Amino acid sequence: MQSLELKIPPLALVVLFAGLMWLLARLTPGFDYAVPLRQLLVAVVSALAVLIALAGVASFRQASTTVNPLNPENSSALVVSGIYRITRNPMYLGFLLLLAAWALMLANLAVLLLLPVFVWYMDRFQILPEERALAGLFGNDYTNYCARVRRWL
Repeated sequence: MQSLELKIPPLALVVLFAGLMWLLARLTPGFDYAVPLRQLLVAVVSALAVLIALAGVASFRQASTTVNPLNPENSSALVVSGIYRITRNPMYLGFLLLLAAWALMLANLAVLLLLPVFVWYMDRFQILPEERALAGLFGNDYTNYCARVRRWL
């Protein structure tokens, strides 16, 4: 399974999961439910998702380090300020929230099952390899950071 590590760009994975969620919703209409103020909730969660993800990108840009998730060994700085004081993976958290907003839009209970699958995949095949690379690059500074800040929230 190591062959899947750092292979699929996370944004492509979001698109893939969004497509799977749509398909699952179409295949399981019996799991549809009503969501009061659905459009408003979707807009709020989507806006929050985008803001969190962009805050992560902005912090990386400000530190002049790579935002390329497929090559974490190219990181030139350990970013621990801004949004990174709250979560070690704001871009991925933003992606998860965007998928949650999509799940709200689809209003189907079955699609909610794919959200923990997304988290599992990201943890196993994206985040753990990134963490190994960052620990190799930044040593104790990174280990101490991980002890202070949670992976997701």
